[in-house]
Amino acid sequence: MPRSPLPPREGISASSLRAPGGQETHRKANLAVPDSIGRWLSGEFPTAAEAELRSLLTVGDMRDVEGTPVAWGDPVIPGGFYFFHRPVPAEARIPFEISIVFEDDELLIVDKPHFLASTPNGRFVRECVVTRARIDFDQPDLVAIHRLDRITAGLLILSKRPETRGRYQRLFQDRKVAKTYRALAPLASADIELPLIRQSRLIKPRGGRQVLEVAGEPNAISRIRLLRELAPASARQSDGHGREPVPTVGEYELEPMTGKTHQLRVHMNALGVPILGDPVYPVDLSPDPYDFSSPLQLLAASIGFDDPLTGLERRFESALSLGETY
Repeated sequence: MPRSPLPPREGISASSLRAPGGQETHRKANLAVPDSIGRWLSGEFPTAAEAELRSLLTVGDMRDVEGTPVAWGDPVIPGGFYFFHRPVPAEARIPFEISIVFEDDELLIVDKPHFLASTPNGRFVRECVVTRARIDFDQPDLVAIHRLDRITAGLLILSKRPETRGRYQRLFQDRKVAKTYRALAPLASADIELPLIRQSRLIKPRGGRQVLEVAGEPNAISRIRLLRELAPASARQSDGHGREPVPTVGEYELEPMTGKTHQLRVHMNALGVPILGDPVYPVDLSPDPYDFSSPLQLLAASIGFDDPLTGLERRFESALSLGETY
């Protein structure tokens, strides 16, 4: 998709919509091209009132890929991309702050707190690291080049320049980034020999939050080792969700060799040691996203890679720690 001619508004990127028709292959290429922008939008959003649709052109500042403003009666460019700012409602503030770990001309590396999403997603568009950072640091081109679960804390890398962003993103695609996590969880039973490498096949059924281990060729690999045993007084004695108290807690080092959704959480749960504070594993408790009483005890603690621009080795450490209450 081409780059939007519209800059972010209040830290939120413009939305895009592709018209039917055209010579390129896309899912609407075989559809008839309406004779005007107004007719096209009415078909795309059949339940919206005409006033709402017209506001996409005015308040939303709809433009074509060349940056030319669009009028209601204009002809539709077959297969063309159009960009506009959609209305985004206010969101209750997540009461935790981003802290900067490192910054240069290319990257901004931050410590993401628990409960703050990495990128706009679902109900959290304003209340995420990317939107906040664009506003707080006056850097509208910031984009996260990887993600952390909303309830996971720790290091998140944001790219500052579109011109070099792809080279950093490629590091993650080619698995050339070394990431380590810390987690607090019950001590593993004596029959589980640590350290170990957990390999399994993970799938996420449609409509559910839990990721499942299933039979088949492994697509998720994690290294897991116990760093130390913590006395009960040194860690949470309950998981914070009304389940049984945890008598003894271990601090684990987790290293994902692949990047599947919820991978570390699923692998720890499969070993019988679900991470403390996890509201989804082993049982999905359908948590209130504004319940901050029990942070997931999982921290993206370090990240390292060879810089694709300079060739220099880089390694960063989170300033956060586990067991914190916010």
